Amino acid sequence: MISSLRGTVLRASGAELVIEVAGVGYLVSVTPEHALALRVGDEALVHTALIVREDALSLFGFEDVERLDVFQLLLGVNGVGPKSALGVLSALTPDQIARAVQSDDDAVFRKVSGIGPKTAKLIVVQLAGKLHVVAPAAAAPAAKQKTTVGDDVRVALVGLGWPEKVAADAVAEVLAELGDAAADATAASVPALLRRALAVLGPAAQHQPAGAGR
Repeated sequence: MISSLRGTVLRASGAELVIEVAGVGYLVSVTPEHALALRVGDEALVHTALIVREDALSLFGFEDVERLDVFQLLLGVNGVGPKSALGVLSALTPDQIARAVQSDDDAVFRKVSGIGPKTAKLIVVQLAGKLHVVAPAAAAPAAKQKTTVGDDVRVALVGLGWPEKVAADAVAEVLAELGDAAADATAASVPALLRRALAVLGPAAQHQPAGAGR
């Protein structure tokens, strides 16, 4: 049983590799993507399955053990031969195969050349519970959006009764007046900006807050 080969790539074309190990060149059937990833002269490690037939010994190779394991599981499905199994792995990743099986979706397998509707359904049925679905990475909780000093001053003005737009305009005017000085922590502190904004807004008699005088 040849379970892996490590050697120099003598040929990489189509869906085949020739790998030289100790002076012997081994012809290995692989996915087109795998063949494209290698160049003549590269050292490659290929995990292999030896398929024995009455008229031939054939090697099928994969870049990792996970794909090899899925290949061997596919071979256990009625009607799936080594070329069809390699075709499935040429079209789908192991995780995509596992998810399709888990969701009882045989449509993805029907799209693979050489896999008919009956065989596609058998893949789903016979591989159920045999494949591991990789859980998606948990999404990092969204960082709480930081409020700027200007936002804090605007909220304070609204809390004092000024309309939202009036408060926002006053804060924008103050920040524009400060210019580069707005980067100074003292000048751009909430109390300092609030005092400036209130000065811009002027006496309550001239710029009456919302709800005043009721």
